[in-house]
Amino acid sequence: MGQVVKLPQLESWKNLLELFLFEKKAEGRAPRTIHDYKAHITSFFKRFPQALRSEKDLRTSILKYFSDDIKPATFNLRRQYLKAFFDFLVRENVIEKNPVDFKKRKDEGRARAIPLEALKELLNAPDKKSYAGFRDYCLILFMLDTGIRPGEALKLKKEDFNLASFEVTIPEDVAKTRRKRTLPLSPVVAKEIKKLLFLQPLEWRDTTVFCSFEGKELSEVSFGRRLRKYSRQIGYKITPYDLRHSFALLYLRNGGNVFTLQRTLGHTDLNMTKRYLALTGEDLKVEHEKATPVSDIVGKRVRKV
Repeated sequence: MGQVVKLPQLESWKNLLELFLFEKKAEGRAPRTIHDYKAHITSFFKRFPQALRSEKDLRTSILKYFSDDIKPATFNLRRQYLKAFFDFLVRENVIEKNPVDFKKRKDEGRARAIPLEALKELLNAPDKKSYAGFRDYCLILFMLDTGIRPGEALKLKKEDFNLASFEVTIPEDVAKTRRKRTLPLSPVVAKEIKKLLFLQPLEWRDTTVFCSFEGKELSEVSFGRRLRKYSRQIGYKITPYDLRHSFALLYLRNGGNVFTLQRTLGHTDLNMTKRYLALTGEDLKVEHEKATPVSDIVGKRVRKV
């Protein structure tokens, strides 16, 4: 096989990655997406730094990388980011063929269902007498009410909220998909956020709503650390994305439909939303007990004997 790249230096993949990221920025991709591209591609080349020496080396490296014992979701993420990068290299005439030519793995994608009692305990865990504790309480409540992504919630500013109309708008530059959307707020949530804003000094007026006690933007890492602390308190692990998943599952269980859920969550297609239709075993038992024709034929069945 011939040489794949014109410049054989080992650091050349970094130059190609830089060009690729410039293209993605020009396409208007979100900073988080840019970060994920960089992380996944860098991870591959740090493990296989000489992958671009030849077509054979590249193909071998790719097959080894994807033969790892990983979950379908992880496999599919690797495939998504690396396939996009190698598509770029094909367009730039760096390689002849994309080596990531295999299909995605089937992923059930079932969201983890957090018990209602655990969510109630989580809301009671923060110390609401302190600013940071009350902010955490409001943020958790807000995410459970809207299903917003953690990264989107932490970038919202005061002008994005219309508390009088019980609405919040996720601007294009904040939304992961770069599509603006407006979400309804429950009155109780709007009331708590209004209290939070009242606690903030006037000099914080240009910062984010769920900011740190110093008036600076709170990072996803910091919020995740706070949730780990509360998880230890209540004895049940809950992550920032568990709040989004919990909103979606409870929304459907309470009668919401999948199409409005798709718009609320900001999914670009219905496939991402459909995973929330996978009911838990207990859901199936409850629905079966209510709907089975046997109840009409032989009388109501007693579950505990």
